Amino acid sequence: MSEVRIRPRQVLVLIIVFLVILMMVHRNGKRTCQGPDYLQTMYAQADTLPTIYAVTPTYTRPAQKAELTRLSHLFMLLPHLHWIIVEDANATSPLVTGLLQRAGLGKRSTQLNIKTPPEFKLQGKDPNWIKPRGVEQRNLALTWLRNNVNTDQHSIVFFMDDDNSYSTELFTEMSKIQRGRVGVWPVGLVGGLMVERPYLSEDQKQVIGFNAAWRPERPFPIDMAAFAISMDLFIRNPQALFSYEVQRGYQESEILRHLTTREKLQPLANGCREVLVWHTRTEKTKLTAEEALLKQGKRSDGGMEV
Repeated sequence: MSEVRIRPRQVLVLIIVFLVILMMVHRNGKRTCQGPDYLQTMYAQADTLPTIYAVTPTYTRPAQKAELTRLSHLFMLLPHLHWIIVEDANATSPLVTGLLQRAGLGKRSTQLNIKTPPEFKLQGKDPNWIKPRGVEQRNLALTWLRNNVNTDQHSIVFFMDDDNSYSTELFTEMSKIQRGRVGVWPVGLVGGLMVERPYLSEDQKQVIGFNAAWRPERPFPIDMAAFAISMDLFIRNPQALFSYEVQRGYQESEILRHLTTREKLQPLANGCREVLVWHTRTEKTKLTAEEALLKQGKRSDGGMEV
């Protein structure tokens, strides 16, 4: 075997490269990044930002791991997020547990479970809107928050569905929510519009209306992704919960009516002029070939977790 020789100059170059990387990661003892200014500012202020508790109801389906993996990358980037995943199941799953551990989120996550009652469960080819979804799961998360969050410290609650698309910048804006306030912003691709958004007063400080096309008479005609809530409001209003006994599209209004009024909403996202979240939906997975394999007693993912 021939001997590999490393010259002193090569060693010096490697040492310099290593020191530069070390300086980038640990500059001034703070975690830093080479991304946009808002992320660098967030890292510099990480110890002083309010914790954002992001509540994600989820259920077993072919695309579940893919959806949650995509979301997990946000949590890896944002140090002040705590992920509450609530599974629609009788027990927590190894799939979700493994995903959280693999993402390094064991200490910044909470894994819960509660089964949706059969009479409220979507069946077969039911459209998504025919029954309220995530009611049991979000309410369990609220119970956990009320029992576990340190109320002396300011924190924020966000209901984060697993099929939407979120900009990291949204969570910078969310961090600006004041105690006792509900922050609001536009949501793209929802309600039959390119964007649903609040209308603001001339001084851009107060919400005076909404541009919703679908059921605009709702008290709060906005999507679940359009707001986040200061945790102290949930402590002061223990009756604030989601309900099955509401009309279609009224879950947002049901929770918000206990906590705030339109006039008290806090506009964010550059005066509600920037879209930082989109109401995307993953197409239902087509597995006709897989179903044919199953009939033969075979499967493509044998011994694998997909």
